Amino acid sequence: MNIGIVGTGAIGATLARKLVAAGHNVKIANSRGPESIRELADSIGAHAVAAAEAVNNVDAIILSIPFGRVPDVAGLLTKVPPSVVVIDTSNYYPFRDGAIAEIDAGKVESIWVSKQLGRPTVKAWNAVLAGTLAEKGQPRGAPHRVAIPVAGDDPAEKQVAMELVEDTGFDAWDAGSLADSWRQQPGTPAYCTELTLAELKIAWPEADKEKAPLNRDEVIRGFIEGTGAKTHDETVANNRAVAWKGFAESAQQG
Repeated sequence: MNIGIVGTGAIGATLARKLVAAGHNVKIANSRGPESIRELADSIGAHAVAAAEAVNNVDAIILSIPFGRVPDVAGLLTKVPPSVVVIDTSNYYPFRDGAIAEIDAGKVESIWVSKQLGRPTVKAWNAVLAGTLAEKGQPRGAPHRVAIPVAGDDPAEKQVAMELVEDTGFDAWDAGSLADSWRQQPGTPAYCTELTLAELKIAWPEADKEKAPLNRDEVIRGFIEGTGAKTHDETVANNRAVAWKGFAESAQQG
């Protein structure tokens, strides 16, 4: 598959490496231009290009940029055919992205993204830490394989995204429509908690839409104040403890 990735931070760069390794033809771009990522591209077998080229003649586009910058890339997609699947990996963090009134009032992040871009999107890889994506992938069928929720309104587009998630080493789970994708936003039991497919299915209905932003801010406040988790494993454990109070109980009982 021909894939364009816009954004080469920890998530975007890791996705590029994994998807190239899975046999896909990958173009990568960022806001600084192709020369700034030439070394990265050469090291993983991707193609460093300008952003406008990254979305040209591809089957899928992955946007891996800060949530607040989504409106800035809308112009890149104006001439992209409707058949091209657009996958968004971003999450809303007010301290970084600035307050967005619609989302603070309850609008689902993915619906807001689709509105800004003027086209349907699929939500994937947003509910996984960069370290998890880089280090925790396993072959298909491996026991205790981490699962990643994938949400979207078009079944065919969602299927494409799910296949790509599988190619990166994780169990892809059909998480339903974009309207339901709030269940994989920050502060929910599914968000960055490294759950297996069986655990994810149990955690999914435990999400609380009103409490999720509060949970998100609690975790971030700990990092800012220096009282939060320090290691990757501590971060995962803290996310579980804050967002899914029943996880420890179910783990002890199981």
